[in-house]
Amino acid sequence: MNASGTRLGGISRQLWLEWQQTRDSWRDARGQEFESKYMIELFDSAEKTVAVIEQLDKLMSKIRKECE
Repeated sequence: MNASGTRLGGISRQLWLEWQQTRDSWRDARGQEFESKYMIELFDSAEKTVAVIEQLDKLMSKIRKECE
């Protein structure tokens, strides 16, 4: 499960870098609106999801240990 969190984190970081490059050339009101409406929410959600996946991974490890 942790591999999924790691992968999501990596993909999010790559997307953030790509967005930074796009934002450099898209500097109008629509670009700012797009960022605040979609990109910020997407990155926040991905960050929260990674944290939840990490918590679930720890819980699953604990359960496995207790069942052995």
